[in-house]
Amino acid sequence: MEQKKERWGIAHVYSSYNNTIIHITDLTGCETLAISSGGQVVKADRLESSPTAAIIAAKKAAEAAIEKGITGVHIKIRAPGGHNGPMNPGPGAQAAVRALSRSGLRIGLIEDVTPIPHGGCRKKGGRRGRRV
Repeated sequence: MEQKKERWGIAHVYSSYNNTIIHITDLTGCETLAISSGGQVVKADRLESSPTAAIIAAKKAAEAAIEKGITGVHIKIRAPGGHNGPMNPGPGAQAAVRALSRSGLRIGLIEDVTPIPHGGCRKKGGRRGRRV
């Protein structure tokens, strides 16, 4: 029985309220193996961030990565973050992770890599904050 060689990659899932981008790289993160986004798979702008678009985009990226010999991925989920963006990922993040595991890739670590501000720029909204 021949043992198939395992090859791991990293799936960078960027999920905002406007779009979901799935980018699969090698373990160093330097070499892109596959990339796909919600905007490539749906026609209407408002559907780019939907779970459905994320599922289709993740399948597309996974197929391309499997073709290049990747058998498993570590997942890094990123929300916009920073000093003005929301700190929680959009609706497509969970759907994308589920689609990646269904497509036959083994899932390793799942971590959150949302950028967190450490002081830095002043937040928008003025002295009294955003008045609703």
